Amino acid sequence: MNTLNVPTAALPAATSPLQGLLGPCLRGALFVALMTGVAYPLATTGVAQLVLPHQANGSLIERGGAVVGSALIGQWFEGAGYFQPRPSTTQAPDPQDASKSLAAPYNAGASSGSNLGPTNPALIASVQERVAAYRQANGLAPDAAVPVDAVTASASGLDPHVSVANAELQAARVARARGLAAVQVQQLVQQHREGRVLGLLGEPRVNVLRLNLALDALKGGKE
Repeated sequence: MNTLNVPTAALPAATSPLQGLLGPCLRGALFVALMTGVAYPLATTGVAQLVLPHQANGSLIERGGAVVGSALIGQWFEGAGYFQPRPSTTQAPDPQDASKSLAAPYNAGASSGSNLGPTNPALIASVQERVAAYRQANGLAPDAAVPVDAVTASASGLDPHVSVANAELQAARVARARGLAAVQVQQLVQQHREGRVLGLLGEPRVNVLRLNLALDALKGGKE
């Protein structure tokens, strides 16, 4: 039987099946990284800045050229002459022990709720304390109904709104503290009333920061 003698140098070198895939895989990964990590973020940022620049930049509110807050983030206001927001249960790291947390209400860097269930004794006790404090601060009767948003924190701990009923109950206290007519403050509450989103979602509400800034802009009153 005759055999064909082929020089060894003429045989193709053995290659791994993976070597042919390496180039396409690298090019595909680079393409996806550029599209999702560069092109898409730049496109969405550009569109947002063109269409909704105020919202895209955090819905910041300025007074006298200085940023005083965001329309999307609640904050505490000192003094009886201001409307108060919902309670907040946000926390912050304990500077003495990084493994622990401390109460830090309205901490915009750590949005969170208490995660306590409705039957939790700690939640029940805190709500009862808030109810008593709310009635006392606003001159209400010991058995007066209190809006639920006045004594419970939101899931984020940073809700910038209160219910219209909550704002209306606070109006008399604010008016007394500022030396304003109660009807004037009530009218201001109604002027800052926001309806349901798209007419369907949520409930009518009042943005606390915007309302307090409008109070400060009134003449004839005092803080």
